[in-house]
Amino acid sequence: MLRCHYRKAIRTNSACETGVARYIVCTVDPPAKVFSRMRNFITPSRSIAVGERGMAATSHPQATLAALEILKAGGNAMDAAIAAVALQGVVEPQMTGVGGDCFVIYSPKAGTPVALNGSGRTPAKTDIAATMAKGAKDLTPTSIEGITIPGAIDAWCRLAAAHGSKSLEEIFQPAINAAENGFRITPRVAADWTRNRARLESNPATAEQYLPGGVAPQVGDKRSQPALGRTLRRIAREGRAAFYEGEVAEELVSVLRGLGGVHALEDFAANAPEDVTPISTTYGGHDVLECPPNGQGLAALMILRTLAGYDIKALSEADRVHLLAEATKAAYRARDAFFCDPVHGKVDASHFLSENYIGAIRSKIDMARATASVDWDDIEHKDTVYVTVVDRELNAVSFINSLFQPFGSGVYAPKSGVLLHNRGWGFRLKPGHPNALAPGKRPMHTIIPGMVMKDGRCVMPFGVMGGHYQATGHANFLSNVFDLGMDIQAASEAPRSFAFDGVLSLEPTLGSGIGAELAARGHDVKWADAAIGGCQAIWIDHAQGVLFGASDHRKDGAALGL
Repeated sequence: MLRCHYRKAIRTNSACETGVARYIVCTVDPPAKVFSRMRNFITPSRSIAVGERGMAATSHPQATLAALEILKAGGNAMDAAIAAVALQGVVEPQMTGVGGDCFVIYSPKAGTPVALNGSGRTPAKTDIAATMAKGAKDLTPTSIEGITIPGAIDAWCRLAAAHGSKSLEEIFQPAINAAENGFRITPRVAADWTRNRARLESNPATAEQYLPGGVAPQVGDKRSQPALGRTLRRIAREGRAAFYEGEVAEELVSVLRGLGGVHALEDFAANAPEDVTPISTTYGGHDVLECPPNGQGLAALMILRTLAGYDIKALSEADRVHLLAEATKAAYRARDAFFCDPVHGKVDASHFLSENYIGAIRSKIDMARATASVDWDDIEHKDTVYVTVVDRELNAVSFINSLFQPFGSGVYAPKSGVLLHNRGWGFRLKPGHPNALAPGKRPMHTIIPGMVMKDGRCVMPFGVMGGHYQATGHANFLSNVFDLGMDIQAASEAPRSFAFDGVLSLEPTLGSGIGAELAARGHDVKWADAAIGGCQAIWIDHAQGVLFGASDHRKDGAALGL
């Protein structure tokens, strides 16, 4: 193999050209280039996407294309990301929509990032005592108290005004077109729709829209959402007031009150997203940024801090799965005990990331034996979409939007076409608990966007879907990249595991031998019957001027570059 300087190798007709059929080993790699594995073109997988004038990665192909069309039309990364998310609320209604919440990290021109908390609050008249007086010990997925004020539209409008370059009319057009003129059902959407039809059957108006004739759509079927299209047109013209005031808000309040809710027009009008400062830790020589609580990004950083105390590359695959499981259990115990709306309870990230706290976690990990399971009293969190876009100016967006469970609460407002989430299901009916149900309060959220920085510049916006799994998924994905040297596509596709509710779930691709070894260490091993999460990421190679994109096989989506 020949050795040459990186820049000369690509710019000059030097002696390096004699090795054109071989890999070129550079004495000076691009500073941000940390992965180097060539894909095995025999093993089924996807190639990493490559571009230089823009890149989008989403969990739905139409959303990726919509983002690219916005970029090609002169829009920036924020324009494209909002367009993609809005469209996904139409074509992936089980995952996300205008009736949900979002979190965003944004790095302008790969510089200092900012973050936005777009999660909504409970109504002002929420009363935990009144709820408990009904005999409830816990909220259910369809409890009216589980429907908080949706924060997504307010956040989208704020982000477009602050960081976008195009009008809402242009940004929403792909979503409006799909809602009014129809869209085709993709495989993962069809599977989710069929699997979760019970939620749709729980409400007559919802069933009429999403199960016409009692039938869930199959792959290739065409569906539309005309009422939602009209609402999106109104928001595009009038901004956030078209959702939080007037006819849409009035219908939502009427529907919710008809089901026993205490929601009021004042609750909708008062909704506001919050600018927040990202929290971070260092891993693999890079700074990893997350949104602070009420999201679970802090748990992802805790897991990374725990892993940083080990030589991951030297461990066997079974060792790595075991270590990730033990780090997850420790971080999630802290999450479920302390993470909450910071207005209602201070969460000191520096304490949970301190060497004393993390060192105590490491000291209790036995690589030969699983720790005893503890009772899990949190709620199962599932469905989300994640979008990332980088434009030619290297503005980078990490954007996550969710209805919480599949099809959210199942409560549908037929005139406005809004399907409401059930994010508040995560509240506890335990007075005094940091995440106890209370008025004007945000629940602990599982949805988390991520961003990786190097030398003060963004090098990778990324996200992992999958509810509870997201914090674990962030840590596992980054370890695959920084510890194992995988490119971001391979890192997103690697077999997954998740320690949850006393069980260690393994994707079958890990193999029976790994399962047996982990069971021998005391884990309650279960083989996953569905894919664990999903992932999108974009790597910015500043030295080479190249964008690399990834979208894993567990969803219908794609990463594409310009």
